[in-house]
Amino acid sequence: MPDRHHIRTRRDSSHCCSGRCLGPLSFYTGATGARVTLSLDARRAERVGNTFRDGLVFSSRPVRVQERVRLRVERSAPQWHGALRLGFTAVRPTYRTLPSFAIPHLTDTPGYWAGIVPEVCSHPGSELQFWVTPHGELKLKVLGTEKILLKGVDVRQPLWAMIDVYGQTSAVLLLGSKKKNLFSVQTSCPVPVPPPISSRDRMTSDINGNIFPSYTTLNLESLWPPTDPWYPISDNGHITGGSENCVVCLCQKSTVILRCGHQCLCLQCADRVFAIFRECPLCREPFTDLLDVSLAPS
Repeated sequence: MPDRHHIRTRRDSSHCCSGRCLGPLSFYTGATGARVTLSLDARRAERVGNTFRDGLVFSSRPVRVQERVRLRVERSAPQWHGALRLGFTAVRPTYRTLPSFAIPHLTDTPGYWAGIVPEVCSHPGSELQFWVTPHGELKLKVLGTEKILLKGVDVRQPLWAMIDVYGQTSAVLLLGSKKKNLFSVQTSCPVPVPPPISSRDRMTSDINGNIFPSYTTLNLESLWPPTDPWYPISDNGHITGGSENCVVCLCQKSTVILRCGHQCLCLQCADRVFAIFRECPLCREPFTDLLDVSLAPS
């Protein structure tokens, strides 16, 4: 049965929920990041303002094991590094102030699990599916390729989908969900056909003025080297070695020391944070200069 706490959405008047219906699926309106606006019956989430953070959203109801949440990237902000984060939480979303990031602010807390989607899979028009398996694996499917983002999700309790509209990803649209059973397929309540992605959003340029490549021309397997995951993750689903990597792009080594003493940014991201925020992303202490330890004499 659908969770009784889900928000009501407008559905096709001819639709009648049955045993094959998973119930309506939208974003929970009571707990969103500080920069998030919801539209299209709370199925579209957009991060507004000139920022890469504060884009957290959650599903309006618990998602079942093996229920694949379908998502489309709507818009990109290519001036930032990093992209979408996807995961699940066993903590019921409530009306409260949310942290700026899913990783590491929530994933360092018990009951939260999230993985990183590569930038190349997060361009406007990209459609993704993510779900949790009975073995607690967080899985992602894009262009027919399935990969495990992390392991260790606790499937013994209700789980809400968690999405961080982060970095280059600035807007996403829920397309619904489906769950394959032995002899049938269950789906979420039908929703209106989504509007097409605008040509302007599809032709988003990167920071150097180059057009994003069509990722149908890429070897997707090269994004998931067997011995080199996107980001080091331990068996319990937590990121390891986080202090060595930039908290913005999560891929470059953090070489910049701020006035507060935090060494949490790579030089490229530090320049952007300085130009826009001028405060530490961890403690928010203002800073007026940068010290790049990679340039220090050995």
